[in-house]
Amino acid sequence: MEKRKLGNSGLEVSAIGFGCMNIVWAYGPGVPREQARNILQAAFDDGVTFFDTAEIYGPFTSEVYVGEALKSVRDKVVIATKFGFDIADDGGIRGLNSKPQYIRDVVEASLKCLQTDHIDLLYQHRIDPQVPIEEVAGAVKNLVKEGKVLHFGLSEAGPKTIRRAHAVLPLAAIQNEYSLWSREPERAVLGICEELGIGFVPWSPLGMVYSTGKVDENTKFSLQGDLRTGFPRFTPEAIKANHAIVEILESIAQQKNATTAQVALAWPLAQPRHS
Repeated sequence: MEKRKLGNSGLEVSAIGFGCMNIVWAYGPGVPREQARNILQAAFDDGVTFFDTAEIYGPFTSEVYVGEALKSVRDKVVIATKFGFDIADDGGIRGLNSKPQYIRDVVEASLKCLQTDHIDLLYQHRIDPQVPIEEVAGAVKNLVKEGKVLHFGLSEAGPKTIRRAHAVLPLAAIQNEYSLWSREPERAVLGICEELGIGFVPWSPLGMVYSTGKVDENTKFSLQGDLRTGFPRFTPEAIKANHAIVEILESIAQQKNATTAQVALAWPLAQPRHS
């Protein structure tokens, strides 16, 4: 497995990371606890060292599974997790919350779930319009000073917010959606990451499985617990209209003796930067 350094942070990760959301939630029902641990351990055995989770995944259960599966190799992996949602004790989502004390509380809870004494990369999951980003960065900076967090990142942030946060605490990574189906980062975010020396980590680089070629207009998604039911790109009409792109990927894959997913993942690396 090739490695990548996230910007100027010095944080080195495997070129392909493991998104730990889907083992518990989002694309339908999660998998049993033991199976989740086996999947995570198998990913590590295959060379993955970058594992991405969040308190909201489950909620909480993804962090628990990650902690259980990786505790024996903790010094060999990079674990990223996230704060930013206001989660009730019963798991209900009450909105956003990035108040400094709440960030601290979430980090303490995440450390327990992950069975570790530090978080390698802590993202703000979504920008909280009620809390200035400078206060958020300042709260994380204090956690960095205490050794509980090593690196700071933002998810789904725009250029102005990135620049303001980076001025308080240098950002290691920005995690925004980026794939053949979601090109928004090309407008400005990739450019500012390059300017400031910040790593860019795309989420759903396969377009929520679409680019694998395993989705067509006859695919049925679970009405309960599958986020894709809310995305226009997954209506039968849109899937059918966009299938020509998948056919191109499949053709390139045949020429290169690769999988459609491998071609889709490599696509952004071969494209010119746009700012």
